[in-house]
Amino acid sequence: RVSGRASFCSGRVVHSEVLMGRIIAVANQKGGVGKTTTAVNLAACMAVAEKPTLLIDIDPQANASSGIGLAREDINASVYEVLIGEAGAREAIVAGPDLAFLDVLPSHQRLIGAEIELVNIMARETRLRRALVPIRNDYQYVIVDCPPSLGLLTVNTLTAADTVIVPIQCEYYALEGLGQLLNSIRLVQRNLNPDL
Repeated sequence: RVSGRASFCSGRVVHSEVLMGRIIAVANQKGGVGKTTTAVNLAACMAVAEKPTLLIDIDPQANASSGIGLAREDINASVYEVLIGEAGAREAIVAGPDLAFLDVLPSHQRLIGAEIELVNIMARETRLRRALVPIRNDYQYVIVDCPPSLGLLTVNTLTAADTVIVPIQCEYYALEGLGQLLNSIRLVQRNLNPDL
């Protein structure tokens, strides 16, 4: 902890006591369990509490981006450009439309092709973690909305995250899917991110 540390949140100077932002992944490979709703509402609550917060939408459906009030046509650079190296995270971040302490790293439909484009790239599982290094200290919380899959985008998020929240429905297939997700988390812990 560093008292009085100043950080920048979309051009606003924010005084914070936190040295490094906590990255929280909201993940489950099953769709319709409330990942996006959880991520958007958690990020909004942190921002209302005046905690500098970044919401990252790494789902190609871009529902967290639209849910926070960003129009698709207003998004120039997105998390796609960040992952493939065409833009830095700071260039792609936009201010949340209604909350002073909330910024968004939006998604776009272009992200659909990212998993294919990243296949032959060295250290492809760590692209998001490396992209967040320059901006991590600007935020107290970084909330990441994952896609409903256990593909490369989710692995990138788990590799960057400190914590995982797993929204789940109380039904048999959801519980079956939870076992697969926990196996993936253990693999990420063993090989890429022991602190997850």
